[in-house]
Amino acid sequence: MSTVHDVTRREAIAEYRVVGAPPEPDLEGLVQLAARVCGVSTAVINIIDDRRQHQIAAVGFQASVCSREDSMCAVVFREPGHLVVSDAREDPRFADNPFVTGEIASVRFYASSPLITPEGIPIGTLCVFDEETGELTPEDSRALALLADQVVDVLELRRITRELGQSNEQLESFASQVSHDLRNPLTAIAGFIELAADSPELANAPRAARALARAESAAARMDKMIADLLEYARLGGLQPRRDEVDLVDVVHGVLEDLHSAVEESGATVTVDAAVDVVGDATLLRALVQNLVANAVKFSRAAGIVPHVEVRARALTGGWRITVDDNGPGVPAEQRERVFDLMERGGAEDVPGLGIGLSTCRRIVEAHGGRIGIDASPTGGASVWIVLPDVVG
Repeated sequence: MSTVHDVTRREAIAEYRVVGAPPEPDLEGLVQLAARVCGVSTAVINIIDDRRQHQIAAVGFQASVCSREDSMCAVVFREPGHLVVSDAREDPRFADNPFVTGEIASVRFYASSPLITPEGIPIGTLCVFDEETGELTPEDSRALALLADQVVDVLELRRITRELGQSNEQLESFASQVSHDLRNPLTAIAGFIELAADSPELANAPRAARALARAESAAARMDKMIADLLEYARLGGLQPRRDEVDLVDVVHGVLEDLHSAVEESGATVTVDAAVDVVGDATLLRALVQNLVANAVKFSRAAGIVPHVEVRARALTGGWRITVDDNGPGVPAEQRERVFDLMERGGAEDVPGLGIGLSTCRRIVEAHGGRIGIDASPTGGASVWIVLPDVVG
């Protein structure tokens, strides 16, 4: 591997602060589960830097450190991917390895999945092995890969929890400016809605009356959101409120606000988010509203009838939220850049100023979380968020 790649990986590993530290109970639980699922005696979480393999959690033997040259996982680490080997003695990559020959161990069956950070940096593996030859069913193989993802989620949550004390000065300034900029036009809109709602003609137009009532309710909710943001900015923005928030209620409120856009586009939205998260309800609502609105807008602009999926699941120490769509997606080389302020990601023909995803990142980071974009199984973009459960 190139020196630059090794340096990048070493820096990513350093952020997690697990090398040389006592084993994390959550990581030990994951290796125990990996061994049980795969029906083997031993499972290990390996962190691999440019010189050594660090076994930071293990079941079946004592975790230790070995040179990278002796590591089985380092052999396949040059091109990280899921690997299953029935008999390591018959694989030329491993036949002379000291973990196979008996010098260190007598491994026969071996399987591993890479640990890839959200930035795409491989930092190690979750591997299982046994002194007897063996196989993995497709289901067990997928389970091993999912557990490797869970290891990274645990590492991420530990890291972002430590960073909760970082300065939120930029978020304070941004929230204050956006709140003030929105308040004046919203006040005018609310006034026009009130005048229209008092018109006697509405007595014979129940559909229009319902639409105005919906608009009035949306304006009131937006005014409350802006008031909360202003209060947050005036208080210095030291921390967002950390209340227990029903995410399903948040999503349903967002869909009510976006009713017209969803209806006009013919979009369908499915919700599987029955979790209570810890955070600021107002900011989380703004976050979800931006993401759902973007998913509908960009799918529709591409001539696609939008389908959006909002999902959430609990992790060890937090939650993972995803918003998937069936739109054009975001090219891999643009998935970081689109979070920059005023960045349109090449979508100049789509209305908007390019502040939505920048706002989302600020909200997520204010909660001590992480946000990113992957390709979605539905064919478009999958925006993912990891939030920690730290309170206070």
